[in-house]
Amino acid sequence: MTKAKKPKVPLAATALKRHFGRRPLQDLITASRTFPITARVDVQLALDKLFTEHPKAKLLGVHTQYQHETLTIAHLLGNQHFPVVIGPLQNEEIDIGETLPARCLRQGLWLVLDAVPFALLLSPAFRFGQAEGTHIEIAVPPGEAGSKLSRRLLDELEAMVRKTASYRGKVISLETPDRYSGHLGPLRVHKLRSVRRDEVILPEKTLQLLDRNIGDFVRQREHLRKLGLPIKKGLLFYGPPGTGKTHTVHYLAGQLPDHTTLLVTAEQVGLLDHYFQLARFLQPAMIVIEDVDLIARSRETMYGPCDESILNKLLNEMDGLREDAAILFILTTNRPDSLESALASRPGRVDQAIEFPLPDENGRRLLVRLYACGLPLEESVVETIVRRTDKASAAFIKELMRRAAQFFIQNGSNGHLQLADVNAALEEMLFTGGSLNAKLLGAAEVSSTTVQ
Repeated sequence: MTKAKKPKVPLAATALKRHFGRRPLQDLITASRTFPITARVDVQLALDKLFTEHPKAKLLGVHTQYQHETLTIAHLLGNQHFPVVIGPLQNEEIDIGETLPARCLRQGLWLVLDAVPFALLLSPAFRFGQAEGTHIEIAVPPGEAGSKLSRRLLDELEAMVRKTASYRGKVISLETPDRYSGHLGPLRVHKLRSVRRDEVILPEKTLQLLDRNIGDFVRQREHLRKLGLPIKKGLLFYGPPGTGKTHTVHYLAGQLPDHTTLLVTAEQVGLLDHYFQLARFLQPAMIVIEDVDLIARSRETMYGPCDESILNKLLNEMDGLREDAAILFILTTNRPDSLESALASRPGRVDQAIEFPLPDENGRRLLVRLYACGLPLEESVVETIVRRTDKASAAFIKELMRRAAQFFIQNGSNGHLQLADVNAALEEMLFTGGSLNAKLLGAAEVSSTTVQ
């Protein structure tokens, strides 16, 4: 009985050999570029646009049995043990903050017969076994014509990628993909609610500094560039917890639709170099480092060389940016006195410190009405809340209004929010839960000054 012959698996090397004809594959010349992880969707869009000019281009899916390094044209030419084979086109869905995710090809090989035949390979760029970007490689026959073609194609692709910017006007962060979302990629797009200007309750002086150092600065950036002046800027937002620093960052992100905002939290400081690389590529960009005192506290209070190396990485990355980089830094802290002087006391790293104080009487009045969210309030109730929340933060007032609304709903009240609802909320927040609860709410001083 004769054994059935195993079907032959189509190989990428065979497809390349047929495409380039009599030209020896080992004589091909390749050129490549690697794009950062945030450009994956834009690379796909650029490739789609590029190949509309080559309607007869043949697209093949390429697959390897194991993948722990970047797939290149050289890998396609032959591997006796684990050859690269032709198979189905595999797409992955990438979250870009829109209603529907973007669909991107994982790996693909385009074969184009033109005046100069060429092959273009798309594959993930791996580093230490982790995908950290998108690799594009073009193979052409030897000679000046092929060299010019590959350079032109790569330049066109890069120009289209920079022009597309799928993450522009959005807030993103890098993170380990350990949460299930149905979408792939180590990027998280933050779904932030829009914050209007009248929802930013701050002293007039603080608002003027924000306008001067961000809104006006961005509008004047091109004129500053022409004058040869630096167009990167560093700002430090400081003040007690709950005074609106992060809230203001959300507002600013919505006011800079042509910027990509990169959000860096304390646990992501090991990725600082990646964030700065992305900011350079995506500029204009805004880098927000929250609770910067956790990584940039005074050297005298550090626990060891590891802490100091992280601080040095931050300082070196900030210094390493060119003065013509269109990048804004916003550093936030609740403890400005603990910051390393090399960061906070040197223009070029931090150019302006902006204080976010506890709200004054008028600020508390505005906050009460804002966080009532349309619930009717009598003026006497508003004034009582303002008086009883002296030295309270905006976050405390927000929570107070939510709990007062809960009591209002629970009691089946109609019409206006009652003073009894407010008293019940204050009692629960400041006294029933004890001093620890008041401290957790950032209301220790409120508890000692509240008038019944």
